[in-house]
Amino acid sequence: MTDRASEQLGQLGRVGIWTFAYEGQPAGRVRESAVEVEELGYGALWYGEGFGRDAVGQAWLLLSATRRITVASGIANIAFRDPITTAAATRTLGEAFPGRYVLGLGGHRVDDTVHEVDGYPVPARGRAVHTMRTYLDDMDATPAHGPKPDPAPRRVLAALGPKMLGLAAERTWGAHSYFVPVEHTARARRIMGPDAFLGVEQAVVLDTDLRRAREVATGHVAMYVSMAPHQEANVRRLGFGDEDIEGGPSRRLVDAIVAYGDTEAIRRRVQQHFDAGADHVCLQVLTADPLGPPEREWRELAPALVPRPQPVPASAG
Repeated sequence: MTDRASEQLGQLGRVGIWTFAYEGQPAGRVRESAVEVEELGYGALWYGEGFGRDAVGQAWLLLSATRRITVASGIANIAFRDPITTAAATRTLGEAFPGRYVLGLGGHRVDDTVHEVDGYPVPARGRAVHTMRTYLDDMDATPAHGPKPDPAPRRVLAALGPKMLGLAAERTWGAHSYFVPVEHTARARRIMGPDAFLGVEQAVVLDTDLRRAREVATGHVAMYVSMAPHQEANVRRLGFGDEDIEGGPSRRLVDAIVAYGDTEAIRRRVQQHFDAGADHVCLQVLTADPLGPPEREWRELAPALVPRPQPVPASAG
């Protein structure tokens, strides 16, 4: 990581948490859990946007409950909201919580087809980069009234393919990659150059019973390659073929996407991403209960992966 990138990383830190689990939890429960994640020393809380809370509401909930941790959407779906609304919400969050919000953008906006799962538009083939570029143009062209956040909130793009990675480096702070092996991290760094931010999601199963851990990991990989065509396309681009995908994911593909085993096995995978060029790794801990926050695992992983947290002054806010 260059000196410039290191300076920009700031309080985001090197290791964060990525979770979908907060979507189904009561607001009070989410607040309590977010406070503990911060106290454990993780630098960032990344969250997905699916069928629960919207990305902006979830950001407010997490930011207002905590004092210093960075909160990042991973990602806010551009199919769900107008770019004018996204620009306004981002400015407001940046003003209210200076330096603590990262807007991750992804998804697609077209008019001719809809996704069979959630009913929202999906991309015409080859149009994803053009659509995202236009969305960023529209955000940037939105008039900014009222207080100006200082510093300006950072933006990253959900990026897998070379063109989207290039756009992320050109137009935003950098890229947030999801469901990727270490090889993708190395490729992304070569494409984006040394200064763009690269935040990598890494799925993990903390379980020394390897048969059981592999079962959880296989279910996770099978879901994505069967329901997310862009994820399947990405792993094929990395050299995985029909034998790795059809009829269920191969052991080779599962092991490339998910780190499982004890804390040391997970620490090694995180370090491999850093060695390949990642600036930040956010851990998505998988368990047999996908709806419950994996707080026990977050506690067990923290000592090996994050620096000892410093006490927050009582006056901080």
